[in-house]
Amino acid sequence: MVHAIEGEQEPRGMTHDELLALPVSFPLDVANRALDLGRTTGFVLAKRGAYPVRVLRLGRQYRVTRYDLLRYLGLDADGCATDGSSSSAEAA
Repeated sequence: MVHAIEGEQEPRGMTHDELLALPVSFPLDVANRALDLGRTTGFVLAKRGAYPVRVLRLGRQYRVTRYDLLRYLGLDADGCATDGSSSSAEAA
């Protein structure tokens, strides 16, 4: 039997449903979880301007939009994968 270790963090990352349930904008900690980044790494990247998605600086807060995160992950607003191609006729 596996027992949870006291003080162990919950698994990082988000399910597809959790991603689609995100509000329009959210704190950087939430984006870090969605991108499977550690807290320190995420904040260092944001401060350097090297975060994988656009980060909004509102006062002392860093925020990310759902649109930017889903786009980076290759999903549209409905949660469907985007293939990035402009035409399906190109495959012919």
